[in-house]
Amino acid sequence: MNRQHDPNPFDEEEEEIVNPFSKGAGGAGRVPVASRPVGFGNNLDATVDIPLDTVNESSKKQRELSDWEAELRNRERDIKRREDAIAKSGVQINNKNWPPFFPIIHHDIANEIPVHAQKLQYLAFASWLGIVLCLVFNVIAVIVCWIKGGGVKIFFLATIYALLGCPISYVLWYRPLYRAMRTDSAFKFGWFFFFYLIHIGFCIFAAIAPPIIFRGQSLTGVLAAIDVISASLLAGIFYFVGFGLFCLESLLSLWVLQKIYLYFRGNK
Repeated sequence: MNRQHDPNPFDEEEEEIVNPFSKGAGGAGRVPVASRPVGFGNNLDATVDIPLDTVNESSKKQRELSDWEAELRNRERDIKRREDAIAKSGVQINNKNWPPFFPIIHHDIANEIPVHAQKLQYLAFASWLGIVLCLVFNVIAVIVCWIKGGGVKIFFLATIYALLGCPISYVLWYRPLYRAMRTDSAFKFGWFFFFYLIHIGFCIFAAIAPPIIFRGQSLTGVLAAIDVISASLLAGIFYFVGFGLFCLESLLSLWVLQKIYLYFRGNK
């Protein structure tokens, strides 16, 4: 049987649409329905709904970011302008960098002091650290004496010596010497010599500790050590150690004074 012309029951019938604008007879303007695009995603007139709150939030974040970037640029320009003004005025910025664990002073011998003067500056720095050590150990020795019955007044005096002596020695003679070495200023050298002589006089006085104030026991000098050791052997040992520290500081200070004076005379 010949079934070539039998209709397929599963085939969709092709409908024809008549184009009213076409010319000619009826078949010339007919468009098959099967040629039209069907299915999902082919509707060009479809719209996507975007929540208005999301758009507003995105715009707000964008504005905040732009404002932050503009503020950062303004701060950078302000800092740069200040740095340029300071550089033009010749003022040096000294950042605190010593001691490393708790910076309280500016100290950079390797980069700020001339090479030929660095050794002297290190010796002077050792002298300043020496007086700090002497005054701190003096407080410790006096505390031992106080515990052994020496009285609380000598402790208060020793504490005053340490609290005032350490910063005053730095301000009055070490920092002027540091600046004198850096700038070669004769005035600052003169300032250093005057107060460093006072420093040496105090070290010699402390090493002797004459019985002037509370029998001299507020300083760990030799006379105070002899007086204290008769009452307490332990306190006397501490006082003799303090006496040795003050003697070493006096000798070191005299040596530093001589070296710096020769350096100053050679630069004139």
